[in-house]
Amino acid sequence: MPSEIKVLPEDFFKNIFKYSFKEISFLIADNLFNSDIPKSELENIINSSITFEAPLVPLNRKINILELFHGPTLAFKDFGARFMANTLAYLNKNSNKEITILVATSGDTGSAVANGFYDVDGINVTLLYPSNKVSKIQEQQLTTLDKNITALEVLGTFDDCQRLVKQAFLDKDITSIKKVSSANSINLARLLPQSFYYFNAYAQLKDKNLQTIISVPSGNFGNLTAGLIAKKMGLPITKFIAATNSNDVFPKYLETSNYHPQPSIKTISNAMDVGDPSNFKRILDLYNHNHQLIKNDIYSKSFTDEETITAMKEVYSNYNYIIDPHGAVGYLALNSYNEELKLDSFNGIILETAHPGKFADIVEKSLNRKIEIPARLKNCLTKEKHSIKISNSYKDFKEFLLN
Repeated sequence: MPSEIKVLPEDFFKNIFKYSFKEISFLIADNLFNSDIPKSELENIINSSITFEAPLVPLNRKINILELFHGPTLAFKDFGARFMANTLAYLNKNSNKEITILVATSGDTGSAVANGFYDVDGINVTLLYPSNKVSKIQEQQLTTLDKNITALEVLGTFDDCQRLVKQAFLDKDITSIKKVSSANSINLARLLPQSFYYFNAYAQLKDKNLQTIISVPSGNFGNLTAGLIAKKMGLPITKFIAATNSNDVFPKYLETSNYHPQPSIKTISNAMDVGDPSNFKRILDLYNHNHQLIKNDIYSKSFTDEETITAMKEVYSNYNYIIDPHGAVGYLALNSYNEELKLDSFNGIILETAHPGKFADIVEKSLNRKIEIPARLKNCLTKEKHSIKISNSYKDFKEFLLN
């Protein structure tokens, strides 16, 4: 966690509509990093990382979609992965020791990290993904890069992948000979830049006097945590919604105040298939382990695959907008919250975390229509897959890393 989260000055919020996305990102990063990185270097990192927009698209007078899929791998994780790659390259530029990045992915993290770190000097990336539990396009994005990127196909779940990575960080046999780091949201340099687009979304709202409610499709809870950090910096968000699929440990925690991790369940919104979210501990830390304070700021509900498909059809039918399964869960949760409170007016924002083309098989079947696949996705489908199959045993993973 950051040692300090400083509240931004009032003038920043009054004038936020005047700033570009890059300017907003620099001001937030400078506030968070507190001169740990010189301003000129930080500006270079921002300019190299924030090279695409995150537009706010209105569905109706209450609901907006924040499109976070305009980066190179068409997922929100491009923001964090590119920022982290540029930051690590800066921090490691005077070192002669290579960094090994270990990444557990349930889909989009791996491809974003692989793209962000591809061919970066002094950094090698090992991606761990669960076999047969990511979409075909996601797998192609993970397994078709060469050079400094290696994909491990783990015979298990995402939780197994995450467990292997965490265990490696604590293993002195590995850390004594390798400089290891993570590019999952357990690494703060991956998570903090995700706060940038919350501020940028607020800047795009037309009526800032209305209460703002943000629905976040949630799996490992990094995206939600970044939003909560933004709120701690003064961003005026009335309520966050943690929208989950059948992996419902967090809604149950809010309801009962008891946290019980469980094996992850496979769903059509696979990037959210997490049974023990890493960032839950960060949320506890932000709120001093006070369940009631967490409940005051966050509403959470889970939805089935059947409900998700119905929501995708509804959004397309009512608004002529194609939403991916993760965004559809966010849509359901925002509607559920609104039905409970019956609000007349508000700024509702749903995070659309990935391009629907990444889940073309599910989306096309649900909507009974073909969707356009962006060229950069099509290109990876023609490439040859290269992955190394490995068991979910730590012994095998350790042997791979050491050899």
